[in-house]
Amino acid sequence: MGSDSVEAQRDEHKIEVWAANKDRLESIHRRISEPTKLLSRAAGKSDCCIFRVPHSLAEINGRAYEPHIVSIGPYHRGQPHLRMIEEHKWRYLGAVLERTRPSGLGLEDYMRAVEPLVGSSRECYSEAVPLDDDEFIEMMVVDAFFMIELFRKASRLVPYERDDPLFTMAWILPFFYRDFLRLENQIPYFVLELLFEMSMVSAEESKRSLAELALGFFNNIMQRPDKVIAACRDLKGRHLLDLVRSSFIPRDRDELLEPPRGTRVPTHVIHCISKLRRAGIKLRASKEEGESFLVVRFRGGVLEMPTITIDDFMSSLLLNCVAYEQCHHSSSKHITTYATLLDCLVNTYKDVEYLSERSIMENYFGTDGEAAGFINNLGKDVAFDIGVCYLAGVFNRVHEYYRNSWHVYWAGFKYTYFNTPWSFISALAAFVLLLLTITQTYFTVFAYLRPPN
Repeated sequence: MGSDSVEAQRDEHKIEVWAANKDRLESIHRRISEPTKLLSRAAGKSDCCIFRVPHSLAEINGRAYEPHIVSIGPYHRGQPHLRMIEEHKWRYLGAVLERTRPSGLGLEDYMRAVEPLVGSSRECYSEAVPLDDDEFIEMMVVDAFFMIELFRKASRLVPYERDDPLFTMAWILPFFYRDFLRLENQIPYFVLELLFEMSMVSAEESKRSLAELALGFFNNIMQRPDKVIAACRDLKGRHLLDLVRSSFIPRDRDELLEPPRGTRVPTHVIHCISKLRRAGIKLRASKEEGESFLVVRFRGGVLEMPTITIDDFMSSLLLNCVAYEQCHHSSSKHITTYATLLDCLVNTYKDVEYLSERSIMENYFGTDGEAAGFINNLGKDVAFDIGVCYLAGVFNRVHEYYRNSWHVYWAGFKYTYFNTPWSFISALAAFVLLLLTITQTYFTVFAYLRPPN
């Protein structure tokens, strides 16, 4: 049989095989044309701002990104351990409807108002939301009014029942503070703002912005000065997490500006605290009241950092802010930069201990070792371009000071011999012994060279 006929038989066999696998070909074409669901194409747009946390981060930090008692939005909707609070959402919605009914506003009005926002709201989520439009609108209205009503009750704009378990049971509110600020547990801010403005019924409410109420609610745990909250009354966010994150970024400080996109500054990583101290670099708490922990300065050999409290709330907030900045390409990277700074400074529990002694850190997270572990995980597996961060200038000034040999040698000498009373006493004893030895040697040699008559 000739080679041509053999080749023809092979071609016929290939055609028969793929003809028999017609279903496979159709399946491949169908999958090519299907839109992505777990990470939709909209996830790359600047409007998309609510993400599933990357598995790499969730693997390191466990359940820090998942709600513990309340679901907001679609990602954790319907989970069994969140049903208890789900029942109270309807009770709070009923309270809103009862209060606004005399103004002629009912449930239908709120649902109709949210309907035009369905498309833009869906695009805020990195995953396709498996709800029809009616279910989606219902979820938005119920979840939004639950949070808005909580904000109003907490600020005393509307009364709350004395036997309301959400306020009388001490363990519940601390979980709300954290769950409302988890990246996977958000709804678009423009939905919140629309329903907040529609449901105003008193002159007192009209004087307060949603940002002011929301930040005031979270300030029950953050304890920032009232002037800080008042300065943020006109602040906007993509969702509540972004609102709180943005409230830590002062708008009137040039040193907090990140370089323009496309601009890179050659930058060096900062060393850990023990090495900085050996080079004569001191760390000091900033004395300005209410200053954001992001305002870090370096001048005259002193690294100034405002006090930050590390506890269950702040650790959750920092982790979710870093995750948000990792996912949202248009967001600034202020929290990621600060997390990287802490990760550079802290190597061991001794570094946390020193930060606590200097009043730079208040550790309510656990032992110094546990706090050090949290800080190191905070900056782990995080994409970060040090050349385009707002602390690039600080990193460079610290590096220039560190590489100055005179500073290093003199500071190393002081750190070795004068860091503690015992090291000073040992150095002094060694110096006295050396002086006595030199004196004895001098008189011995002098007596030998010029013996007495």
